[in-house]
Amino acid sequence: MSFAVSLILCAAFLHAFWNSVVKGSGDRVLTMGLVNIGHVVIGAVMVALYLPPAAESWPFLIASTIIHWWYYGFLIWAYNLGDLSKVYPIARGVAPVTVALSAQIFAGEVLPPGAWVGLVLVSGGICLLLFERGGAQMERGAVIAAVATGLTIAAYSVVDGLGVRVSNSALGYIGWLFLLEGIASIGFIWLRRGVLHQVTAKTYVLGIMGGIISAVAYGLAIYAKTLTNLGTVSAIRESSVIIAAMIGVLWFGERPWHIRILAAVIVAAGVVVMARNA
Repeated sequence: MSFAVSLILCAAFLHAFWNSVVKGSGDRVLTMGLVNIGHVVIGAVMVALYLPPAAESWPFLIASTIIHWWYYGFLIWAYNLGDLSKVYPIARGVAPVTVALSAQIFAGEVLPPGAWVGLVLVSGGICLLLFERGGAQMERGAVIAAVATGLTIAAYSVVDGLGVRVSNSALGYIGWLFLLEGIASIGFIWLRRGVLHQVTAKTYVLGIMGGIISAVAYGLAIYAKTLTNLGTVSAIRESSVIIAAMIGVLWFGERPWHIRILAAVIVAAGVVVMARNA
């Protein structure tokens, strides 16, 4: 169990870290394209090693790929306008709330009382971020972009959950999902083709490594699900919200720090409660 927890915490840190790479980049569009190349590297290895997914899963793969394009676009938009310690908790908090409410409304899945407690906590943490001092002048666009990012996270989470179930090869499905990121990488790099000659080798390495780190983080989370129950994995993984807030405060010097750390802790606690009562 301790080994599983260590893996999940590592995955949480790596996920927060690759987001900080994008946020800290001087050219986020290009960096996202390089991150996608890192995904392609891991995807190519996985496609070579594992059986391809069943034909029934390909509509889900295609849909998820398209949703991911929107996800990356909204994420870039959010980080162009807002702080890591604000955008990341909002986006990661909106996703599970959206999935839970959608299941309640459209699938008739009744949420247990504990899940409602978690939902209220997440909503409260997000409200703290929205109404922090100075928030009214802020980054209204950043909040909209962060919420949109959260909605796309919820969308691809549902689509991939359905796709993996009919794939007969979960790792093959993930490998093809990563490999298809090559389409997005071509698009992002094409958009920045005019500045490629000015980009340093460090930027290329950092971006591609960010993508590999992102893929490894996802892989660790998937592997951890074979070692312990899904609720535990989902709950502990949301520590990435706190980690991202800490990176934003300590690395990027984002302020006010008290309210943002508190909000991140509340959001993470709410997601944990929701995961444990799912």
